[in-house]
Amino acid sequence: MLTINLHNLTFHSFHGLHEEESVLGNTFVVNASLSFEADEKISALDQTVNYASVYKIIKERMLHATPLLETLAQELVQEIHEFDSRIRSISVSVEKKNPPIPNIEASVSVTFKKDF
Repeated sequence: MLTINLHNLTFHSFHGLHEEESVLGNTFVVNASLSFEADEKISALDQTVNYASVYKIIKERMLHATPLLETLAQELVQEIHEFDSRIRSISVSVEKKNPPIPNIEASVSVTFKKDF
């Protein structure tokens, strides 16, 4: 099994339940790990999962405001798997850097993992 990781993909997006989030937006960080069987030596791009294409999927999805981070993570996993069905396991975490919680200086995140 081979795992490809995309770390610290940072976006300014408008996800969230609160009205100010749809106006001001927030900083989000996405991490994704995808595993697939790699029985032979990989020497060509078509033998692996193109992480540039996976980045493009994530970037495009981050443009569409979603009220819940849980929904966003689940949809990202599904879209990545639809792109390449060779993937056997996908984990996506979405971190909101400045959640609208009074008196908090922290971030919140969700992680969704699915095996296929």
